[in-house]
Amino acid sequence: MDLHLQGKVIIVTGGAKGIGEAIVWRLVEEKAIPVIVDRDTEALKNLDEKLTSKKTKFLLLTADLTQAEECKMAVAKTVKELNRIDGLVNNAGINDGVGLAKGSYEAFLQSLHKNLIHYYLMAHHALPYLIKNKGSIVNISSKVAVTGQGNTSAYAAANGGRNAFTREWAVELLPHGIRVNGVVVSECFTPLYKSWIQSFANPQEKLKNITDKIPLGKRMTTPEEIANTVAFLLSDVSSHTTGQLLYVDGGYVHLDRAIT
Repeated sequence: MDLHLQGKVIIVTGGAKGIGEAIVWRLVEEKAIPVIVDRDTEALKNLDEKLTSKKTKFLLLTADLTQAEECKMAVAKTVKELNRIDGLVNNAGINDGVGLAKGSYEAFLQSLHKNLIHYYLMAHHALPYLIKNKGSIVNISSKVAVTGQGNTSAYAAANGGRNAFTREWAVELLPHGIRVNGVVVSECFTPLYKSWIQSFANPQEKLKNITDKIPLGKRMTTPEEIANTVAFLLSDVSSHTTGQLLYVDGGYVHLDRAIT
C-alpha cells in the first residue's frame, strides 16, 4: 500500500537505534525523508553508513534533547536543510528506574527531561511548519502509564504525560487539520530490552515468562510492527484518525489474563 509519504520530511527523535531506527527504515521504504535526531554519535555514524549505502535522502542531527536549546536547534537545522517539516515522531526516552522510595527530586526532574519535556519542545518548535503542511504528530508511549511497573515513578509519569499530550494536542490542533496520535508499546524486543534480559541469571527463562503472558502468538512485539503503525498514522491513509492511543502489543494490556 502506498502511504503517500514520498518526499515528506519527518523528524524521528531517538531515531538511531531500536524502535526509532525501525521507524526510520519504514519511512525510507515509503521514500520519505527521515530526520534522525539522537545523542548517540556512534549509533548515528553506523546508521549514516547504512543509509548512505541505500542512496536515500536523509538528515542526521546530533542533539541532547534534555537541553531545551538543542530541541530548538534540531528543528531549525531541519528547516534550514530541507525547508519543511511534514511529520514528527516523538520517540526518544529511557526507562531509568527513578522510583518513589529510590529516587530524589533531582533524579525525578531529570527523568522528565529525558522522557517528556522534549516531546513538548519538539512539537512546540515544529508546530509552525506542521501547520503550514497540515502535518501529523505521533507520540511513542509505554504501557507503564496504564499498568504501572514498580520503582519507575518518573517514567510512568512521563508516559502518562505523553498520552495526555496526544489527546490535548489533537484537540488544540483540530483547526489546523493536524492529526495527533500515540502508539503505546508494551513488550518490544529492542537492543535495550535484550540487554535488560541478559542481566538475569537465566535470560531465556525470564524471556519465556514474559512472552507466555502475551496473548497473540506468545511472542514479543517487533520494532518493525511498531514502525508499521507509526507510518500508517503519519500518512493520509489514516486521514480521519486523531487523538487515538493505539496499543501495538499483541493484546498484552487489555485482554483477559485468564486466556494466557
